[in-house]
Amino acid sequence: MNALLLLSAGRGPQECAWAVGQLLRRLRAEGTRRGLTIQQVEAVPGDRASTYLSVLIRISGTDAEAFAATWTGTLCWQAPSPYRSGVGRKNWYVTAQPPERDARPTPFREADVDVVGCRTGGPGGQHRNKASTAVRATHRPSGLVVVVDEERQFGLNRRVALDLLRQRIERGDEEARRAVTTARWRIHDGLVRGDPVRVERPTP
Repeated sequence: MNALLLLSAGRGPQECAWAVGQLLRRLRAEGTRRGLTIQQVEAVPGDRASTYLSVLIRISGTDAEAFAATWTGTLCWQAPSPYRSGVGRKNWYVTAQPPERDARPTPFREADVDVVGCRTGGPGGQHRNKASTAVRATHRPSGLVVVVDEERQFGLNRRVALDLLRQRIERGDEEARRAVTTARWRIHDGLVRGDPVRVERPTP
């Protein structure tokens, strides 16, 4: 069992990026004590060492989802700023949310495509009108359908149809990937400061 969690400093000051790093260490330590494995999937570092604008982690092991739920929401790292001595603020908020899962690519296999000959009207001479040289190709897993009658030979139209289906599936996968990226960026913008689900402090 595994769970994904995205920790983000949102649009906060550099101390929030520092807080992400501190909270990540605290989360790792607590997860290790519970026998869980915490893996860093990707990260956007901050301007200073050991700081992060965002970190995506994978939590694996028994009750991984339940553990992730205890760290989901607005988190607060309560400590004086390590960068600005004149700042009285001690509460640095970050957010932790389960992100959209990566979109799985759609496999394309010619065996998944039903190709049938059909007749179409228009110019092309008697051969084109009488023979089923046009192609109707259906990709069963996705339901995509294309009809091609560009060429005067069935085999050529079949090849064009397969290429068109492959291109449309690749475009669909790319749009799905962009949608996942957009959804993850909304997490950065959705940070609500105050009323944290957890308040963590440096160990005395």
